[in-house]
Amino acid sequence: QVQLVESGGGLVQPGGSLRLSCAASGFTSDDNVIAWFRQVPGKEREGVSCISLREGSTYYANFVNGRFTISKNNAENTVYLEMNSLKPEDTAIYYCATTSRGGYGLGYVINYKTMDYWGKGTLVTVSS
Repeated sequence: QVQLVESGGGLVQPGGSLRLSCAASGFTSDDNVIAWFRQVPGKEREGVSCISLREGSTYYANFVNGRFTISKNNAENTVYLEMNSLKPEDTAIYYCATTSRGGYGLGYVINYKTMDYWGKGTLVTVSS
Protein backbone atom coordinates (compact mmCIF):
# COMPACT_ATOMS: atom_id res chain seq x y z
CA GLN A 1 0.00 0.00 0.00
CA VAL A 2 1.45 3.33 -1.10
CA GLN A 3 1.49 6.00 1.57
CA LEU A 4 2.38 9.67 1.24
CA VAL A 5 2.90 11.96 4.22
CA GLU A 6 3.46 15.71 3.79
CA SER A 7 5.16 17.96 6.29
CA GLY A 8 6.84 21.34 6.48
CA GLY A 9 3.92 23.71 6.10
CA GLY A 10 3.44 26.71 8.31
CA LEU A 11 3.16 30.47 8.53
CA VAL A 12 5.74 32.54 6.69
CA GLN A 13 6.02 36.21 5.80
CA PRO A 14 5.88 37.36 2.18
CA GLY A 15 9.28 36.90 0.59
CA GLY A 16 10.12 34.05 2.94
CA SER A 17 10.86 30.40 2.29
CA LEU A 18 9.55 27.00 3.27
CA ARG A 19 10.57 23.45 2.43
CA LEU A 20 7.82 20.90 2.12
CA SER A 21 8.53 17.19 2.40
CA CYS A 22 6.63 14.23 1.02
CA ALA A 23 7.67 10.93 2.63
CA ALA A 24 6.70 8.05 0.38
CA SER A 25 6.49 4.33 1.00
CA GLY A 26 5.06 1.20 -0.57
CA PHE A 27 6.14 1.76 -4.19
CA THR A 28 6.59 -1.35 -6.28
CA SER A 29 7.82 0.44 -9.40
CA ASP A 30 10.27 3.24 -10.07
CA ASP A 31 8.12 4.51 -12.95
CA ASN A 32 6.14 6.68 -10.56
CA VAL A 33 5.88 10.43 -10.60
CA ILE A 34 5.41 12.41 -7.41
CA ALA A 35 3.52 15.65 -7.86
CA TRP A 36 2.74 18.60 -5.66
CA PHE A 37 -0.69 20.19 -5.91
CA ARG A 38 -2.26 23.03 -3.98
CA GLN A 39 -5.80 24.05 -3.23
CA VAL A 40 -7.46 27.05 -1.67
CA PRO A 41 -10.92 26.34 -0.24
CA GLY A 42 -13.52 27.23 -2.82
CA LYS A 43 -11.05 27.13 -5.70
CA GLU A 44 -9.91 24.41 -8.05
CA ARG A 45 -6.89 22.36 -7.19
CA GLU A 46 -3.84 23.20 -9.31
CA GLY A 47 -0.66 21.36 -10.11
CA VAL A 48 2.50 22.99 -8.83
CA SER A 49 5.40 20.71 -9.75
CA CYS A 50 6.31 17.07 -10.26
CA ILE A 51 9.34 14.83 -10.49
CA SER A 52 10.04 11.48 -12.09
CA LEU A 53 11.40 9.03 -9.53
CA ARG A 54 13.25 7.13 -12.25
CA GLU A 55 15.04 9.91 -14.18
CA GLY A 56 14.71 12.82 -11.79
CA SER A 57 13.27 15.00 -14.54
CA THR A 58 11.06 17.81 -13.32
CA TYR A 59 8.13 20.01 -14.34
CA TYR A 60 6.89 23.30 -12.93
CA ALA A 61 3.68 25.20 -13.46
CA ASN A 62 4.13 28.60 -15.10
CA PHE A 63 3.16 30.50 -11.97
CA VAL A 64 6.16 29.04 -10.14
CA ASN A 65 8.40 31.26 -12.26
CA GLY A 66 11.67 29.94 -10.86
CA ARG A 67 10.71 30.34 -7.19
CA PHE A 68 10.26 26.66 -6.31
CA THR A 69 12.58 23.67 -6.65
CA ILE A 70 11.48 20.05 -6.49
CA SER A 71 13.99 17.36 -5.61
CA LYS A 72 14.16 13.79 -4.36
CA ASN A 73 16.22 11.82 -1.92
CA ASN A 74 16.06 8.19 -2.94
CA ALA A 75 17.75 6.94 0.20
CA GLU A 76 15.09 8.60 2.35
CA ASN A 77 12.21 7.98 -0.10
CA THR A 78 11.35 11.64 0.21
CA VAL A 79 10.48 14.36 -2.28
CA TYR A 80 11.02 17.99 -1.34
CA LEU A 81 9.49 21.22 -2.58
CA GLU A 82 11.70 24.17 -1.73
CA MET A 83 9.63 27.33 -1.99
CA ASN A 84 11.30 30.74 -2.05
CA SER A 85 10.04 34.30 -2.55
CA LEU A 86 6.66 33.25 -1.27
CA LYS A 87 3.66 35.45 -1.97
CA PRO A 88 0.31 35.73 -0.21
CA GLU A 89 -1.29 34.06 -3.22
CA ASP A 90 0.79 30.95 -2.52
CA THR A 91 -1.34 30.39 0.57
CA ALA A 92 -3.03 27.01 0.20
CA ILE A 93 -3.10 23.42 1.36
CA TYR A 94 -0.30 21.62 -0.42
CA TYR A 95 -0.73 17.95 -1.27
CA CYS A 96 1.63 15.40 -2.72
CA ALA A 97 0.29 12.66 -4.94
CA THR A 98 1.60 9.91 -7.15
CA THR A 99 0.82 7.92 -10.26
CA SER A 100 2.77 5.94 -12.80
CA ARG A 101 4.31 7.98 -15.58
CA GLY A 102 3.33 5.49 -18.27
CA GLY A 103 5.43 7.14 -20.95
CA TYR A 104 3.67 10.50 -20.76
CA GLY A 105 5.31 13.87 -20.47
CA LEU A 106 5.38 15.30 -16.97
CA GLY A 107 3.17 18.22 -17.94
CA TYR A 108 0.52 15.80 -19.13
CA VAL A 109 0.86 13.69 -15.98
CA ILE A 110 0.30 16.56 -13.56
CA ASN A 111 -2.41 18.30 -15.55
CA TYR A 112 -4.43 15.41 -16.95
CA LYS A 113 -3.53 12.04 -15.47
CA THR A 114 -5.51 10.77 -12.48
CA MET A 115 -3.37 10.43 -9.38
CA ASP A 116 -3.55 7.06 -7.68
CA TYR A 117 -2.61 8.07 -4.14
CA TRP A 118 -2.75 11.31 -2.16
CA GLY A 119 -1.35 12.58 1.07
CA LYS A 120 -3.49 14.46 3.57
CA GLY A 121 -1.90 17.82 2.87
CA THR A 122 0.02 20.49 4.73
CA LEU A 123 -1.12 24.09 5.14
CA VAL A 124 1.06 26.93 3.90
CA THR A 125 0.08 30.43 4.96
CA VAL A 126 1.95 33.43 3.59
CA SER A 127 1.02 36.52 5.54
CA SER A 128 2.56 39.44 7.34
